[in-house]
Amino acid sequence: MAFSQKHQPGLHVVAAPSGGGKTSLVAALLKRDQRIGLSVSYTTRPPRPGEVDGVHYHFVDIDQFEELRRQDAFLESASVYGHFYGTSRAAVERQLGQGLDVMLDIDWQGAQQVRMSFPSCNSIFILPPSLEELRRRLSLRGQDSKEVIELRMQKARAEIAHFAEFDFLVINDDFNAALDDLHSIVRHRSLKRQGQEKQIQSLLAELLENV
Repeated sequence: MAFSQKHQPGLHVVAAPSGGGKTSLVAALLKRDQRIGLSVSYTTRPPRPGEVDGVHYHFVDIDQFEELRRQDAFLESASVYGHFYGTSRAAVERQLGQGLDVMLDIDWQGAQQVRMSFPSCNSIFILPPSLEELRRRLSLRGQDSKEVIELRMQKARAEIAHFAEFDFLVINDDFNAALDDLHSIVRHRSLKRQGQEKQIQSLLAELLENV
């Protein structure tokens, strides 16, 4: 009988400067591979047009957020552009228990916190192809004033300075190529020897018999 390889789920942290395209890439990856789930973050910022509570974020007020933090409900939390964001610890553990790879769409601050709790996680940083292209993308959103865009550009440079803290870098120039790269990184995690050995002990015993 042929051996059937089991999928090894893992936790994947994806960060990028504002306008880097990480949210679009993660959304496309979820549509491509049903073995990947997304942890929906909590935030105190108001919904943007088209955003749905419980789908894009769990939208809460500051008092609710602080109560969750006091309960140690967050795997990580951070303040970004004047609003708070947090990842539910229970939701991540539940999805991993269901055999799903879990994507965290967070910033570099949150990534630092997650690595402390999950040292084996994959951390991925999405880079824009240039600062000029990053500025163009931020402008095309049509959501921010010129002053806010300049603030985001300044913060983007500070965020990009943390690239060396991440395991993988993906340049989001061609969207489909970047999506392929992101998917390959997730697959790489499930095929690592340490995880595979636990699942294929019987196969290895057969292959290595009398060696």
